[in-house]
Amino acid sequence: MAAADELAFHEFEEATNLLAETPDAATTSRSDELTPQGHVAVAMGSDGSYGAENEVEESDKTAEEKQQPGFWTFGYYQSFFDVDTSQVLDRIKGSLLPRPGHNFVRHHLRNRPDLYGPFWICATLAFVLAVTGNLTLVLAQQRDPSIHYSPQFHKVTVAGITIYCYAWLVPLALWGFLRWRKGVRERVGPFTFLETVCVYGYSLFVFIPTVVLWLIPVPWLQWLLGALALALSATGLVFTLWPIVREDTRLVASLLLSAVVLLHALLAMGCKFYFFQSLPPVHVAPPLQATSLPPNVLLISTLPRTMAT
Repeated sequence: MAAADELAFHEFEEATNLLAETPDAATTSRSDELTPQGHVAVAMGSDGSYGAENEVEESDKTAEEKQQPGFWTFGYYQSFFDVDTSQVLDRIKGSLLPRPGHNFVRHHLRNRPDLYGPFWICATLAFVLAVTGNLTLVLAQQRDPSIHYSPQFHKVTVAGITIYCYAWLVPLALWGFLRWRKGVRERVGPFTFLETVCVYGYSLFVFIPTVVLWLIPVPWLQWLLGALALALSATGLVFTLWPIVREDTRLVASLLLSAVVLLHALLAMGCKFYFFQSLPPVHVAPPLQATSLPPNVLLISTLPRTMAT
């Protein structure tokens, strides 16, 4: 019994000497290791007060936060529509006022692309194209009654398919090409697909007021407004893509930017010629005029004779 007490006393004395040599050292008890995760461990301080410490590991929290729903669920796409009005207006303003050295993705998207703005911009542009195209023909008929007009509801479908295909397929092709060039040139770093769609979607906003102003029946003014809208929209795309394509060869960069501007111009000119074409006048045959015959000319009756019974 004495040997056991002496052994226990020597262990305590050895621990006391170690604490005296290193007073800043912290001690732990084996009971702390047995405390389960998610519970509260209670410790008593030197002044006799008690404190509680939550021992839930932060790694478990971050793991739960990183869990995202699958792409086949609505929750996956909900984050792309989680924007407020001020953000959308700021991005529209950035697309209308392109400046050299002012990248749309870096200064306005900030790694948070959205689909809310591009979706409604494309829908509004398609609707405005169809409506103004019909109004143009109505106004033309009022100026020239020989023009025959009937409502053309199929233009709504044509406008929607054209605008949405352009806003999705062209960014998809551009993103795929830049991804391919990234494998060829290591310094070429493309945007994400959603960022590319977002850039193209907001670049189409300038055409909405332009299409409304095309109701003015002045051809040279219509072409001037269309050229101005095309210049603003294409310039914003070039300024946004230039920091990426400049890392590639000069030939590839020139061809890529030229293709982007050319496709944009084809979209604008196609909308102008298709939705704002004038209908040809209907040629109506002039009415027959009655002419007077001289009195010595006898008219032969064409009425059938009645047979006497």
